[in-house]
Order: sequence, then structure tokens, then C-alpha cells
Amino acid sequence: MTRCATVMTHRRATETAPALHDLVVAARAAGVVLRFDPAETARHGLQPAEGLELDAVPADDVDLCVVLGGDGTILTALRRYAGTGVPVFAVNFGEVGFLATCDPDGLAEDFAAAFRGEFERLALPTVTISGAAGEWTAVNDVSVHRTPGLRVADLSYALSGEEIGRVRCDGLVVATPQGSTGYNLANGGPVLAWGVEGFVVSFIAPHSLTARALVAAPGDRLAIVNASPDEPVEVHADGRPACQLPPGEEIHVDFARTHGILAQQSGASFYHRLRERFGRLAR
Repeated sequence: MTRCATVMTHRRATETAPALHDLVVAARAAGVVLRFDPAETARHGLQPAEGLELDAVPADDVDLCVVLGGDGTILTALRRYAGTGVPVFAVNFGEVGFLATCDPDGLAEDFAAAFRGEFERLALPTVTISGAAGEWTAVNDVSVHRTPGLRVADLSYALSGEEIGRVRCDGLVVATPQGSTGYNLANGGPVLAWGVEGFVVSFIAPHSLTARALVAAPGDRLAIVNASPDEPVEVHADGRPACQLPPGEEIHVDFARTHGILAQQSGASFYHRLRERFGRLAR
């Protein structure tokens, strides 16, 4: 059976062109067919050639997803293949690249190793948001925000049916361990090491001296209620708009219903990534 790999890149095609060339060469040498959806085919001006499947319909029957981009593109790939078992091998072309497998140096050997399957697989838990408007999956975080131009949000929240509190704030963030170094960290929330079973709830500019971040157990279902009598709030999944939550309505957040699979090089660790991307925690 022919092995296949999906390719996903960020929008700046000129930045990833040399890496894409190395990827095509490595794939041909390994006997792997590279799949490009219509957007990727057009972005790179690809023409029919050996080992390329162009204008392909995205599907789950691939062995690997190769990403050339930043964390946003990597998150898109992880969401797309969550629950399928397809590993995401990512080259950092972004600013932070906390989720990247490798940096864009020495890619010929990195790609060859990827096609040989010489990487470790790390299962990253997702969070699932559900409510009257539908259901969404996030790899890093779910955030609830005040609507721009309107008053501060008034949010109450409960875990496993027990109300924990009610906070007037600019918003609330629910982060997975891998997402805890993003929006949650910017709010002063705790960093959760990869492998921790649980998620963190933190607040954006709380109008309270007592609002504190909380790490919840993995099986605890979180309910977030828009307690405002007349102001809607916005709900985002991994930084992208998901829905609007009207006054008096609620959404539920469940941890680890499914997992994305991140390919990482042998010997890589969360603490190494933390130090390399954010610097030492103390000097």
C-alpha cells in the first residue's frame, strides 16, 4: 500500500518554499505521496508531478500530517486529525513554535527521519465545548470574552454541578496542559506540564480581589453561564470565534474526549521546550 502524507502550510508561501522543496525530495526518496488540498495547491502554484496528489479532498487515510507553519497552523492540523491517530510533524515557521517538532534547519534529514517513523508520539488532550449553538473542539484553550463595545462580562462557573463562583471580568480561559503556556499564562495562570491530567480555568482582568485560577480534575465537567441579564459574550476555540453566548445561557466544557497526536523528536521534553521558547523561569 502506498503511504501518504497531508501537507499543511501557513499563508506566507515564499517563506516555506525551500522547506517544501526539501519535503518533496524526501517524500519521493521514501516512496511517500504528498497530498495537497485545493487551497494548498493554489497557494504554492503546484503542478502535477511524481509523488504529488493535488486538489485532494482532505481525508483521514494518511500516515502523517506535515505542517510548515506556526502554532496556529499546527493547531489547525491537530484539530483536523484529533481522534484519528494521525501524527502531526511540524516545522516551526512562526514566532514561538511551542508545538513544533523541529526548527527549519537541517530539514532534509528531519523529513527523512519523519518518513521512517523515527519520532515519538505524544497524545495531547483536547477540550470540547458544547451548547445550544453547536459543538467545537480546541487543542489549546477555550475562551469566553466580553463583547467589544459592551460592558464587562458577568460569568458564573460550576464544576461537576457545583457552582464555584461568579466573576465580573473581561473573560475566562479554559486551557489544556499544552495550552496553559498561551492565553492562560498571559493571565497569570499556572503552567501545567504535559502529561498532567486536568485543565486550568483562569480569568481575564477580573474585577475582584478574590478570583483565582483553578486546576480542575480531568473528569469534572465545567459549566460556564452568562449571568448578565442583557449582554451577550463571545466564545472562541483556539483563538477562533466559535459562537455567541446570549444572556442567561450556558456552555459546557469536557476534557480529553479526544486527543491530537504530536510527533516529537526523540529526547525532546516539555521542560526543554519551556526553557527554549520562554527562557529560564528564574535567574
